[in-house]
Amino acid sequence: MLKYFGTDGIRGLANRVITPELALRVGQAAGLHFRSSGYRNRVVIGKDTRLSGYMIETALIAGFTSVGMDVLQLGPMPTPAVAMLTRSMRADIGVMISASHNPFEDNGIKLFGRDGFKLSDAVEREIEGLIDGPLQTRLAGARDLGRAKRIESVHARYIEFAKRTLPRQMTLDGLRVVVDCANGAAYRVAPETLWELGAEVIAIGVEPDGFNINRDVGSTAPDALVAKVRERRADIGIAFDGDADRVIIVDERGLVVDGDQLMAVMARSWQQDNRLTQPGLVATIMSNLGLERYLGGIGLALARTAVGDRYVLEHMRAHGYNLGGEQSGHIIMSDYATTGDGLVAALQLLSVVKRRDRPVSEVCHCFNALPQILRNVPYRSGEPLRDGAVLDVIASATARLHTSGRLVVRPSGTETVIRVMAEGDDQHLIGDIVDEVSHAIARRFGVQEPHRALHS
Repeated sequence: MLKYFGTDGIRGLANRVITPELALRVGQAAGLHFRSSGYRNRVVIGKDTRLSGYMIETALIAGFTSVGMDVLQLGPMPTPAVAMLTRSMRADIGVMISASHNPFEDNGIKLFGRDGFKLSDAVEREIEGLIDGPLQTRLAGARDLGRAKRIESVHARYIEFAKRTLPRQMTLDGLRVVVDCANGAAYRVAPETLWELGAEVIAIGVEPDGFNINRDVGSTAPDALVAKVRERRADIGIAFDGDADRVIIVDERGLVVDGDQLMAVMARSWQQDNRLTQPGLVATIMSNLGLERYLGGIGLALARTAVGDRYVLEHMRAHGYNLGGEQSGHIIMSDYATTGDGLVAALQLLSVVKRRDRPVSEVCHCFNALPQILRNVPYRSGEPLRDGAVLDVIASATARLHTSGRLVVRPSGTETVIRVMAEGDDQHLIGDIVDEVSHAIARRFGVQEPHRALHS
């Protein structure tokens, strides 16, 4: 476990965990790690719409310039745009200030290397060593300090990039699209991209005030999008999270389509077009068993990784896959992007809808998801998943499921909870299994006995 970095950068309560002092030292440490001699080093910094972004951005700028790096400020931009611009603008580092789908009180710092990819655990560990080291002795001299300036043209650059992922002659003419930008980083670029491609656009979640990011809007709160799709009789609804690296879809009936269905659509389409670089895709242990069975039925495999889009991408790069993602809506298409890109994923889906000329509900229903139950079990201390009694219960539950389902028990990377997930053909059986495992953990380590699992 790293001290500062989690599965998606550094994240925590703004001005409590993510303080100006920490941001300053992160800027200095990352700058020192990536600084090269012989030319002016540069870093691009983007952010979402949280109030605390101003504070963190200013501290990061101080850190980077103090070690001699020039800073290019992008303003509110999606995370995938920052990754793309890091490469496009030949920056040595890319930084995104965001806590993704978290409420406005939280914030975070994500770092990208020169190639636009998130940093490896090894690089993050080296940066952590610098953060806690004697940085004062390694600062730039007075003549070598960096400069900072805001870049105004980056929105147009990202919009053109996103549009170019579609075939040259394709338009979205005739489609009525509701887009929910979560009052976050995509509030300008997503509606404009869709409109320029010819869609009739109804935009919600595009009035950020520093406090309302992800509040009752966006991919983690789709009710507003569902209501607007039904009200306006739209063909499709598209919802991003606060930094727009994930997306979910709402079909014309107002039903939510998750990342598993989106991956199934794209896998089938790319298979038919001979675009898959491997006969399958990469997803996490949380993706529904229905997806795995569907892919198997069309001759494709599902490779599973630990939870986190970085692990999906690492497996994709190591084994030559060009499609992967998470049930939550991180869709990674490495032909276009180095990270999950909600806007590009939405455009690729829309291209399938246009080519097939069928309703979204038909295009996006590839399989029936198996019942899946997720329980978060809080614990006081210790290592519940090394406890013999708990492991015995997990082994027994796994044997009961046999081939009719899956059980995944894992610690959270951000909270003192154990996540217990079961899915299978028998909804009552998986409910009983989640209860048994949860109660076993709670009895030996928990704060209290958890309530019975709710079926999803």
